Amino acid sequence: MNFERAIDIANTELKKKKIKSSVLDCEILMSKAINNNREFIILNPKKEIKDSSYNHFKKLVYERSKGKPIAYITGKKYFWKYEFEINEDVLIPRPDTEIIIEQVLNIFKNRSRINFLDIGVGSGCILLSILKEKKDFLGTGIDMSYECVKLSKTNANKLGVNNRAKIFKSDVDNFNFGKYDLIISNPPYIKKLDLKYLDRDVINFEPRLALDGGLEGLSEIRKVIAKSSELIKKKGKLILEIAFDQKNEVIKLLKDKGFYINNIVKDFAKNDRCIVSTKI
Repeated sequence: MNFERAIDIANTELKKKKIKSSVLDCEILMSKAINNNREFIILNPKKEIKDSSYNHFKKLVYERSKGKPIAYITGKKYFWKYEFEINEDVLIPRPDTEIIIEQVLNIFKNRSRINFLDIGVGSGCILLSILKEKKDFLGTGIDMSYECVKLSKTNANKLGVNNRAKIFKSDVDNFNFGKYDLIISNPPYIKKLDLKYLDRDVINFEPRLALDGGLEGLSEIRKVIAKSSELIKKKGKLILEIAFDQKNEVIKLLKDKGFYINNIVKDFAKNDRCIVSTKI
């Protein structure tokens, strides 16, 4: 069995299961099975596979056919410019969330040092990407999940920023440490009743804790805004990721807690995705 034939068989199987990016997924899974990169597979389509590697590949394809996301199967995900370790205890980083990093780098481009907080740190992808870009920034991350905290610390070590990252297990209500120039958060914001409409890859595998925003989708956002109003310095920035239909409600919550709205940023699909505000 060579790469081309094995991938062709697997691709047919994944297509039957309505997996959208079936060819790409097969190439990624093959690269994991043989412990080499995709380029090697693409450049050597007729190369024979060892039986042990092919059996491993078939197991990975079976997992994908059940809807398990590629990031959970491979244990890694690229975000911004960096590779992060990922497991089923954390939300998979999305390209749309990179908008937060773009905003931070633009707003603070002339600041050599700030102290910032990431509420709901997850894998650490936002916090640690910012620390990689800005060598003198200091970052704190909190999450109520012990597994998220553990994984964030692993990624901080991997990226070499652990000396500038403090990561704690805490829910937002009980965290009272420090004053910050910037607070960022990608909180759970999906309405409880809408969870059932999510893609099976998401709802069957990603942690519900990181998705469920309560009945209105605003329960965690409301907590983040209330706590941020206490922890943020005057004229400090709060940057929130939101659902496409939450702009007006979140603006009201922010204004009620003394924030001025600077900007609403759209994602790649032109949906409202991020609100930038200033504590006044």
